Amino acid sequence: METAMTPLEAALKTQYETDYLRWIETTLEKLRSRDYASVDWENLVEEIEDMGRSERRSLKSNLIVVLVHLLKWQFQIDRRSGSWEGSMIEHRRRIHQAINDSPSLQPFLESIFDECYLQAVKQAKAETGLSSETFPHQCPYELVEVVGDEFLPD
Repeated sequence: METAMTPLEAALKTQYETDYLRWIETTLEKLRSRDYASVDWENLVEEIEDMGRSERRSLKSNLIVVLVHLLKWQFQIDRRSGSWEGSMIEHRRRIHQAINDSPSLQPFLESIFDECYLQAVKQAKAETGLSSETFPHQCPYELVEVVGDEFLPD
């Protein structure tokens, strides 16, 4: 049996669904003024959970991009380009910024490294047309190299 929403809950839900930025501003005002009884806790908790998932997804995506370019750099020597190198610089910068902002992401980065490598091999295969056997089954690079500013495989 579903319980009926109070008028305040209905107003907050409507604001959350119709004007997200205004909902954030209103929620911040209520938290700053310690008006905890009026805070839309259900959506606030959901948003905070989503923020953590989003940070992890972003880190994973940036790592995969760097790995794909490293593989292409190593296995398509004749196609090397400044855009690949520039992309690696950008995505490494994003990884460093995420870790600097949230050092607790470092163990997560380490835990997803092997999974990201497998995803990178699939993507590199699709982008290069090379067979999956071209690429090592285990990542030939160390995490510290992958996120390092200067590393490029020979």
